[in-house]
Amino acid sequence: MAVETKARKFLNNPADLVAESLAGLAAAHPDLLRYDAAAKIVVSKGAPKQGKVALISGGGSGHEPLHGGFVGIGMLDAACPGEVFTSPVPDQMLAATKAVDGGAGVVHIVKNYTGDVLNFKMAAEDAADDGIKVTSIVIDDDVAVQDSLYTAGRRGVGATVLAEKIAGAAAAGGADLATVSDTVKRVNERARSFGVALSSCIPPASGKPIFDLPEGQVELGIGIHGEPGRRRESLGSASDVVDVMVEAVLSDLKPAKGARLLAFVNGMGGTPLIELYLLYHEVDRKLRAAGLEPVRNLIGSYITSLEMAGASLTVLELDDELIRLWDAPVHTPALRWGI
Repeated sequence: MAVETKARKFLNNPADLVAESLAGLAAAHPDLLRYDAAAKIVVSKGAPKQGKVALISGGGSGHEPLHGGFVGIGMLDAACPGEVFTSPVPDQMLAATKAVDGGAGVVHIVKNYTGDVLNFKMAAEDAADDGIKVTSIVIDDDVAVQDSLYTAGRRGVGATVLAEKIAGAAAAGGADLATVSDTVKRVNERARSFGVALSSCIPPASGKPIFDLPEGQVELGIGIHGEPGRRRESLGSASDVVDVMVEAVLSDLKPAKGARLLAFVNGMGGTPLIELYLLYHEVDRKLRAAGLEPVRNLIGSYITSLEMAGASLTVLELDDELIRLWDAPVHTPALRWGI
């Protein structure tokens, strides 16, 4: 029977979207990962690796390439995808933990959304009962709101990508469980993020936008689940929008003069690279004008909200060790250098 869709999306049955997408991810990258359809997890090829600390993250789908696109060499060992904008369940997280445990322990990187935090906590407790050493670190880098529809406290957004890469390099280099866990904490403590949107997004199951944004308006302080922001304004120039983003991030992070930074300009799913690079030009210029030194960057759509038009800025204050770990080789479907 044909499935009627309400939105302009490439779908078979909307209920099968996540599973079919993950099967496609595995078919496209068999050298890096496999999709365990029964457990509903994505696992790095060759896992578990004996003596290596393993990294797991996860959350609702709709944020691709987060998290499955970061499974591979030098980053995540497994990912637990839920349905669109819905937390995965503890059984998925426990299955992933068991699949990658090589005896050195497992780190759970958890975005600060209530369902993710509770379910990862239950999975960690169950894993401990099975003799697996697990540490869980919550990412809460979003300065836009203190509490939201999905969280108690700040939301976990762009710093998640940076923590997965940097801690993944530490684990690949042979660091122990305490060191890898501390690396995730350091990234979270030294990073801040702020997002803006020019449109809402349309969850496949509903076929309707989550919120209405009139023509000529920009939503400031949005989340990655299509949540409205802290305020709405008339859309000015790109320079005006970046002023808001940079001020929000720097006023909270308070980096020292001359600090070395990683500036991450992220697309929300529907913004073309030509605009993201324009935004980065403004970000780089304004950071330097503030007496700061962006020595590393990342530009592209890495933590998205389906097809939302918009962007987020994440700034990470670096040190020699974080720079070394960022530069270390990585090979995943969505991020690759040095290999």
